[in-house]
Amino acid sequence: MNKPAPAVIELREATKTYPGGVHALRSVNMRVCQGELVAIVGPSGSGKSTLLNLIGTLDRASSGQVEVAGYDVGALSDTELSALRARHIGFVFQHFHLAPGRDAVTNVADGLLYAGVPRRQRRDRARTALERVGLGHRLGHEPNQLSGGEKQRVAIARALVGSPDLLLADEPTGALDTASGEVVMELLRELHRAGTTVAVITHDNDIADAMPRQIRFRDGEIVSDACTGTGVVARQEVSR
Repeated sequence: MNKPAPAVIELREATKTYPGGVHALRSVNMRVCQGELVAIVGPSGSGKSTLLNLIGTLDRASSGQVEVAGYDVGALSDTELSALRARHIGFVFQHFHLAPGRDAVTNVADGLLYAGVPRRQRRDRARTALERVGLGHRLGHEPNQLSGGEKQRVAIARALVGSPDLLLADEPTGALDTASGEVVMELLRELHRAGTTVAVITHDNDIADAMPRQIRFRDGEIVSDACTGTGVVARQEVSR
């Protein structure tokens, strides 16, 4: 009998409350296992951005437990959280966040600055990561010389260069045209097929419907957790 895959993300009764009594997350229970490709989907204000901050260790839960890559986030110091992000989590954002005036190799190599990797090795690994996302011919190009889709692929290479356990993609096609967005989503699927755990945070139902698993948020709660399996969505509504 096969053992279940280990959890890369696990939340147990996780809540996040902001000053003024704003309940952004309400007793969320969620488990994402190694090697999954999952969409975390919901409208603006549903809690998905707060969830991203918790599982990306950019913020702490008000109560409950958040584990990422086997670590209890609430038990770690700020320095330990920085190390956890550097070694285990890759981020891809809607607006790329590439440094202007620095070529693609340097932008990607900067993703290893806090991982203790020597400079030459950082650049070698950056070139390999850029080749992996199909940008071997753009190594010396700066952001203003790249298309939107190419910038996002540089951002994905930067997220991958440290071989993270988890890739978090926050609205990765939001700033792209349809064709470029499809290229980026296919790249994320390829990375998933190669073994990377990928969580796509989105409000786009078309993107979510193409994912093997969809976790839908509304008003700070999970309202459904759906696995598409053979292509037909088997949806489980979550009782409130």
